[in-house]
Amino acid sequence: MALNAKANPNYVPKRINGKFAPGWSGNPGGSLEAMRRSFNKDFLLALAADFKKHGAAAIEKVREQQPAAYMKICALLVPREMKLEHSGGVKAMTDEQIVSAIAAIEAWMAAQKAGEAAKVIEGEAEVVPSLPAPARPTKAS
Repeated sequence: MALNAKANPNYVPKRINGKFAPGWSGNPGGSLEAMRRSFNKDFLLALAADFKKHGAAAIEKVREQQPAAYMKICALLVPREMKLEHSGGVKAMTDEQIVSAIAAIEAWMAAQKAGEAAKVIEGEAEVVPSLPAPARPTKAS
């Protein structure tokens, strides 16, 4: 005997006039996009919690044991491009601002000539081997 409203008063059809009834999904597994968003959210929350607990110690350990990797991470955090917008340039400056800018440039050039500019640190970059790919889990038979 088929289940219907006459045989079972609690019966709710999955489809009503060809459309899914409220509370019934045509894709019970969910969408891949929603699954990805959910995974990303959970992963980032877990990463943030772990970083709050161990972050400073992990950064210090990497800085001491693998300085090249530490510097690479620092460099990756810096944006590759910066957009600068000019807002009038010299034409928008007052006479006092122009005189002050010229004085600052002359002082900077004098420091360059005198050798008081930033010192260059000589040395060689340490090559850090890349990490191996994680092993894939094998199926237990």
